[in-house]
Amino acid sequence: LHSTERSCLLRELHRFESIAIAQEKLEVAPPSPGQLRHVFFHNALPFVGFGFLDNAIMIAAGTQIELSIGVVLGISTMAGNLLLFSCSSSLAGYVEALASRLGLSIPDLTPKQADMWQTRLSAHLGKAIGVTIGCILGMFPLLFFGEEEEKLEEK
Repeated sequence: LHSTERSCLLRELHRFESIAIAQEKLEVAPPSPGQLRHVFFHNALPFVGFGFLDNAIMIAAGTQIELSIGVVLGISTMAGNLLLFSCSSSLAGYVEALASRLGLSIPDLTPKQADMWQTRLSAHLGKAIGVTIGCILGMFPLLFFGEEEEKLEEK
């Protein structure tokens, strides 16, 4: 990080810590259902994008990578999948940046609310459901594989 980014981060951490210390003395209500929905979608949307990219890349390029790089390097299918997964993982930052550009804001929670079990559960469910939906949507390359096999059978 640049020095200005470090100072901004440090300032925000101090602000967060001071709020957390002040909240320790107060009894905080659990997050509202609206806040929990916001947490859910805030976590789900980037994972929809990640699951989509991961599965689409695995399906579209997996066979080619296995037949080319896999044969040359003598690596297994799982090692090829690991290579593809690391490539799609590097795109996760871009997916999150796109989600924030689309207006996905950070949920407005106190530090104590952010650490409550309801919030953590909502975040984990959002990630799990988001990546599941993304993986299902990322199966679209399979629609095109049937046509290629039929053409090969005709020849």
